Amino acid sequence: MSFDYRSIGAIALVATAALTTAAPSAAQAHEAPTTTADRVLRVYNNNIENLVRNNADGSCTRISGPDHLTSMLVDDNGKTGTSGVQAPDLLIVQQVRGTGQATAYADQLSAKFGYPAGTYKAIVAWDDPEVWGGTHKCSQQSLGDLKKKQTNGILYNTRTLSLTAGDISKYWSAGWLKPGTSYRDGAGCTLYKPPSNDASSADEHKWKRTSAIAAKFTIKATGTPVFAATMHLPEQNGANACAGAGSAGIAKSGIHIGADATSLLNASTIRVIGIDANRTGIAPATLGGFGMTGYGTEATSGSRKIDYLFVKGAVQPSSIGHTVGSTKSNHLALYGFVTF
Repeated sequence: MSFDYRSIGAIALVATAALTTAAPSAAQAHEAPTTTADRVLRVYNNNIENLVRNNADGSCTRISGPDHLTSMLVDDNGKTGTSGVQAPDLLIVQQVRGTGQATAYADQLSAKFGYPAGTYKAIVAWDDPEVWGGTHKCSQQSLGDLKKKQTNGILYNTRTLSLTAGDISKYWSAGWLKPGTSYRDGAGCTLYKPPSNDASSADEHKWKRTSAIAAKFTIKATGTPVFAATMHLPEQNGANACAGAGSAGIAKSGIHIGADATSLLNASTIRVIGIDANRTGIAPATLGGFGMTGYGTEATSGSRKIDYLFVKGAVQPSSIGHTVGSTKSNHLALYGFVTF
């Protein structure tokens, strides 16, 4: 296992061992699409909550990677656990502990479909973010401790997608309205990173959970460029849409896209962005200026819809409204199957 760091302590591309040259198993026979009928890019978005689920009684439950994957991956009819569930191409995730958890989760995904370890790779915004916070609302402190490191990532299938180091964006920070600051349609907003992030020593690294990251992939079968990004906005975005530097964000949603990421987006035909926005009411047309539409019609966190999947591309219809109700996380997964 090797690691290719884009910048010290920040963006990491998790590189894994090369695929074996042994004859493929039946499960491995799902190669990159070769016919028009097979050309589907399978994309998912989920805040996996460090694979620790908070329960209503204050307890927490640790979820294994394989169990979580089984609960969220669906077939073309939106059903989990069937023989029609195919290997995803992109998993956009929020709230992972860093490179270690992202790599383990990627390898569990590879194993689920009979692929060698390293078939799925991961990009994370922070390789090993510092801890922050207290109990994280878990009565068992050992489980709360598992949620103290948080960053965001993208897992991708190397059988169908390729990626070069130059096509990974620098991370960009979310916006934040510092408590006690006057808010005037974004005028009170700042970037959520030092020196304006939570001041207490217990929360000084909390901002790293909101660092966004993006990349431009290439579909091996066709050469089609695909943009993917993962975002997690602060809780404060729920009350006041805030994208940083005096801005309420795109369509006053609190969403903004970094400069490097925008360049990659503009160079891509298919575009997908997964967001835990911590905000309700963000319209499907919010990113229409980038040619993207929001998918997912159901609440994703309790009674609130705060998670969003935006796509530019031909998304197949979904019998369950692109929202997977069985997901073993406090957030339900969203998905879109894009034909190309």
